[in-house]
Amino acid sequence: MTWVARMLAGPGLWAVLFCAVYGLHGLGCAWDWPARQTPLGPLHPLGMIALWLAGLAVHGALIVLNGPGGEGTQAGLIRAGNWIGAVASAVTLFPVIAASTCG
Repeated sequence: MTWVARMLAGPGLWAVLFCAVYGLHGLGCAWDWPARQTPLGPLHPLGMIALWLAGLAVHGALIVLNGPGGEGTQAGLIRAGNWIGAVASAVTLFPVIAASTCG
């Protein structure tokens, strides 16, 4: 039954990263981070980009380290779950980071 947990690790990480990026977006807007400058630009998008890239790095590690175990269908489902989570994190969170708005 551990293969089910390994299969759901990618989508589970996506869910955690989704909540974290949107939570950081809300905190940044509440604490006026867009007005705070750093040497690399405004703090708000910088913080969200850093979190997003860290999450994508964890997805990459998950793909490498959580290699297919089991046989046949189980191995394919584990591989698919890892990639589904990584692609979902890249695609669904990019617009939040690229067009961060506080209104």
